[in-house]
Amino acid sequence: MRTEDLLAAIATGLWHWDNASGRVTLDAEAARLLGLPAEPTELSEAAVRSRFHPVDFAEINGVVQLAVSEETIAEARLRIVDERGRVLRIVRSRSRPRLVNGDFELVGTLQEVPEPQPGTSAAHTTVTGDWRRSREAFLLDAGRALAEARSTAEVLRVAAGLSMPGFMPDGLAVFGIEGDRLSVIGHHGHQPGDERPFLDMPLDTAYPAAEVIRTGRAIYLPTPDDYRRRYPATWPLAAPFARTSWAFLPLVNAGRTIGAWMAGFAQPVAFTPDERSVLTTVARMLAQALARAGMQESQQELAVGLQRSMMPTVQPDIPGMSVAARYVPTGGGLEVGGDWYDMIPLPSGRTALVIGDVQGHDVRAAGLMGQLRIALRAYAAEGHHPDAVLSRASRFLAGINETETRGQVQDQRFATCLYIEVDPATGLLDIARAGHPDPAVRLSDGTLLVRPTAGGLPLGIDPDTDYPTTRFVLEPGETMLVCTDGLIETGGHDLETGWARLRDIIERYDGGADPAGLEKLADALVQAVHGPSSHHTTGPLVDRREDDIAVLLLYREGGSCGVGTGSRLAQQPVRRAVLSVAQAEPERIAQARAQIRDVLHDWADADQVDSAVLMVSEMVTNVLLHTDGDALLIAEISGERGGRRIRVDVADGSDELPHRRSPGELASSGRGLVLLEMLAGAWGVDPRGDGKSTWFELYEDAGEGGVPPAGSGEPAPSGPSVPEPSA
Repeated sequence: MRTEDLLAAIATGLWHWDNASGRVTLDAEAARLLGLPAEPTELSEAAVRSRFHPVDFAEINGVVQLAVSEETIAEARLRIVDERGRVLRIVRSRSRPRLVNGDFELVGTLQEVPEPQPGTSAAHTTVTGDWRRSREAFLLDAGRALAEARSTAEVLRVAAGLSMPGFMPDGLAVFGIEGDRLSVIGHHGHQPGDERPFLDMPLDTAYPAAEVIRTGRAIYLPTPDDYRRRYPATWPLAAPFARTSWAFLPLVNAGRTIGAWMAGFAQPVAFTPDERSVLTTVARMLAQALARAGMQESQQELAVGLQRSMMPTVQPDIPGMSVAARYVPTGGGLEVGGDWYDMIPLPSGRTALVIGDVQGHDVRAAGLMGQLRIALRAYAAEGHHPDAVLSRASRFLAGINETETRGQVQDQRFATCLYIEVDPATGLLDIARAGHPDPAVRLSDGTLLVRPTAGGLPLGIDPDTDYPTTRFVLEPGETMLVCTDGLIETGGHDLETGWARLRDIIERYDGGADPAGLEKLADALVQAVHGPSSHHTTGPLVDRREDDIAVLLLYREGGSCGVGTGSRLAQQPVRRAVLSVAQAEPERIAQARAQIRDVLHDWADADQVDSAVLMVSEMVTNVLLHTDGDALLIAEISGERGGRRIRVDVADGSDELPHRRSPGELASSGRGLVLLEMLAGAWGVDPRGDGKSTWFELYEDAGEGGVPPAGSGEPAPSGPSVPEPSA
């Protein structure tokens, strides 16, 4: 009997599918099974495709590719339909695919699947449909879960929790490659220590995972006999786990085998084409997830290493002072950037505090930050004053930009910086600023004041820029805050609203005056902007991070760092602000007005606040107009809240005392003393050895005319000590 007759007797046909030519050859039985006349024929690929159910035909390519990669038989169940799309029968296709110049050839059989008998649990079509639906749902969930995993450990946890449709492994292992040896990345369903025999195993070992990595082909072992027969040398390693079936699949990412995945089953698994298809798809998703997680972990390790190598640890070794610092990277990219802080011991015995921000949030910004930080330390160690340190640093960065321009690198960067020389014995601070946010001071009663300082351009823009120095004293019990703009502007804030947010946090904070309280204040500032943090944190935070953050806090001992505005002490601290306005900086008059508003932020009478701002503006302006020197503004608030007094002194170096005048209706000046007389509770002009001081006082509980009520403890305002105008 001919082979064709024998196959026809068992309802089996032969076919040959040539994907390259697009032609399909069928014998008589195969043609009959496809609903065609029972005679040998050759059809186009499109004609044959029309005989299959569209859903089934869509799976053929996947089945073929799987069989090609594993060098196995391609097996599939296909529904045959007529011209109207009605199902005629179900056939099983078994064929061996062959790749020829990138196209495949299928040579195999088609056999009719018998109709289900009455009384069976479900029709085959229903079983097939249920399997496909459950498989699709499983793969969709698995893909989503693996895509969301962000670390290797999380990927392994997701893989261990996958509930595969119809079969479930009770043990998993993921193997990696370290040189020419096998490594165990992770496992599930095993006891601690079970992985020891597989550690450091050479890749040429006769072990399934090693062979999978060497060849890139999956290995299926349905029974222990199959395992024992193919791998007798390593079977003793697997036998103690008492499993009955194993699947070892390559983990391939971007065309490269990066490891192997082992799924062990306590129940027998035949590894049908459908089951192999599921396992292969999961292995591909697992490889991508592991590669993605490994890249993220490498980037995180690089970021941590960069920041730890470049970011110093502040030492609380300034006599009479405490220091706290924080660095929080941005949320994007490598999580590295150009923000930094530093603490430099100086040859004079003083200490320099530095904070800065190189433009950008990438590795290049971090690299420039490291170079700039080293340069600043070198210039400071030479004993230069703050202005000279920043001038030299600006020339250094400008030189780097010029060199890169000649090298055709267009990504030039600049940097902002704040350099503070601290004298711990007196609390004296000498500050030079290069385009950086001003420092702020938390007074001993909890009030936050932004201290305006003179400044120049950011470093690296103009190599010949000058950086004037501002000097003020950090009083006992006060805390200086310096930060990069990420702390101020995150969340859509500008400088004004950002400082208002920080002021609310600081003035409500009550953390104590010891170093631990300062650390808590640093954490509170970062947490209020970004969420929980830790000391010098580079760990995960909430995803609101828009910019790097660097923060430095300096507390001078001798007062209470943690007293909030609502605290009551037996002796209330004095709230004090000092500001100098130079002849060449008339724009700082606006800063003087803002400073007075900040000092009086919780004053009971808003009209008195407006009056104080107006009088300060007049007094400072008069100094700049009628003298050749600078104005020094000192504002002090004392007393219990509700009954406080503010005294404002504006000193200058001129001995000429002011005179009252009677300005005409159209006069542009001459009203300063008239305003003082109308608005102040008390005022006067006091001669000094090197000039004079014009002052006024306001009282929070003042009655009409600005006079404090009887029994308030405040002296009644005296007449102004100003000479009468000459005739």
